[in-house]
Amino acid sequence: MDLSFFLYLSSGLFLGWSLGAGDAPNIFGTAVGTKMVKFRTAAAIASLFIIIGAVSAGSGASQTLGALGSINTLAGAFMTALAAALTVYWMVELSLPISTSQAIVGAIVGWNFYAGRQTDIGTLSKIVSTWVICPVLSGLIAITLYQTLKFLARKSRLHLLRQDSYTRIGLIVVGAFGSYALGANNIANVMGVFVNANQLHALSFGSFAELNPTQVLFLIGAIAISVGVITRSHKVMYTIGCGVMKMSPLMALVVVLSQSLVLFIFASPNLREMLISLGLPALPLVPVSSSQAVIGAVMGIGIAKGGRELNWNILLKTAAGWITTPIIAAGICYISLFFLQNVFGQTVYLP
Repeated sequence: MDLSFFLYLSSGLFLGWSLGAGDAPNIFGTAVGTKMVKFRTAAAIASLFIIIGAVSAGSGASQTLGALGSINTLAGAFMTALAAALTVYWMVELSLPISTSQAIVGAIVGWNFYAGRQTDIGTLSKIVSTWVICPVLSGLIAITLYQTLKFLARKSRLHLLRQDSYTRIGLIVVGAFGSYALGANNIANVMGVFVNANQLHALSFGSFAELNPTQVLFLIGAIAISVGVITRSHKVMYTIGCGVMKMSPLMALVVVLSQSLVLFIFASPNLREMLISLGLPALPLVPVSSSQAVIGAVMGIGIAKGGRELNWNILLKTAAGWITTPIIAAGICYISLFFLQNVFGQTVYLP
C-alpha cells in the first residue's frame, strides 16, 4: 500500500472532524442545552455509537454518492473532501448548524464539472428532494411524538423529579440510537469519495470480528468524527439546544428521537427492503443532514406550540447556510482542482 494514500486521506479525516464538530452535536445538543446530560457524557456515548454505526451499517448510503460522481483518482477524492471540509469548517466557525451532506454533494458536483462528467440528474434530484423531505418528515414525527408523550405524562401523573429522571435516561438511550444512525448515514459523506480508490486491507480481530477494506476505511473516518465531537462540538450544541427555541426536557427528548428516526430511515437497507416487500413506498438510502432533521423537529414542536417561541432569525440564518453550502463547496472544489492539476501536476480525474 502506498503511504501517500494516508496523505490524500487526510482531507477526509478533516471532513470527519468537521462533521463531528458541526453535525454530530445535533444528536445531543438539546439534551446538553437543557442540562439533562453533561457534555462529557454525551460526547463519550456519541463517539462510541457513531463508530459502531459507521462500521456495521455505513455502506448503504455511500452507494448513492458513488452514483452521483464516481471519483476515480486519489488526488480528486482528496480535493473533493477538502472542499467540503473547508466549507463545513467555515460554517462551524459561524456557529451555524450546517449540512455536511450538502457540502459533499456540492463538492462532488464541482468535481463532475471539472472532469467533464455529466452529473446524474436522477441521483441528484433524489438527493436534493431529501433536503426538503428530511426536515418536513422530522417535524411531522416530532409533532406526533410531542402530543403523544405530553398526553401520557399528563395521564401518568408522575412526580416531576421522577419524570425528569425517566427523561434523562430516555435522552441517553435515544442519543445512543441517534449516534448509531448518524454513523451509519453520514460516514458516506466523510469517506464515500475514497471508496473507489481505497488501498486499505481487511482487518481481523481474531474470532471476534473481521472488517473488510471498506469497513476499515469507515472505521478510520468514524474515529475522526468522534475526535470532532469531543474537541469542538460544544459551541454548536449550545446553539441547537438553546438558540432556536427554549426547550423543556420532554421537548428535548422528542427532538432527539425524531431526528434519530429520520436518520435511521434513510440509512437502513433492511427497513427499505421490508417496506418494498410489503408494497409500501420506501425512501432512498441517502446521506441526509442531521442538522436539517433536528431543526425540522424543533420547528415541528414550535409550530405545535403556536410558533411564538421560535427564534426565526436563527432559523432564517440557518436556512441561508443550507442554500449556500453546496454552492460554496462546488466553487471551492472546481477552483482547487484546477490548481492541484495545473500547478502541482496531480491527476485529479481519469478519462
